Amino acid sequence: MITGGCFCGAIRYEIEDGDYPVANCHCSMCRRTSGAPFVTWLVAPASRFRYTSGEPRILHSSEKGTRYFCERCGTPLVCITADHPDNVDVTTGSLDEPGRYVPTFAVHEDTKLPWLHRTEQAAAS
Repeated sequence: MITGGCFCGAIRYEIEDGDYPVANCHCSMCRRTSGAPFVTWLVAPASRFRYTSGEPRILHSSEKGTRYFCERCGTPLVCITADHPDNVDVTTGSLDEPGRYVPTFAVHEDTKLPWLHRTEQAAAS
């Protein structure tokens, strides 16, 4: 099982093992709801995801997106979109072993912060 949860431990979840896509999202909603320049998501079938303890709060971030987070510590956990209702996007930062899940693509790069290009180039040098 892939496991994870919020910072304070009030909410825990598990995902059946599998080979899932992992993406960096650069949309403005991910930035605003996370307070970070982008969010990395592990995309799993909703049927393979379940909460094992606690109940997240819901934020309807747009007409198409619903986000779930811990009301106690604020950790963003999951996003479900109307475009892909059978998938659960899980924040890799909330996984117990986030280093195991390497992003292989990015979405919404048209709104990527311009200084990220500079830091990526500097890191490659």
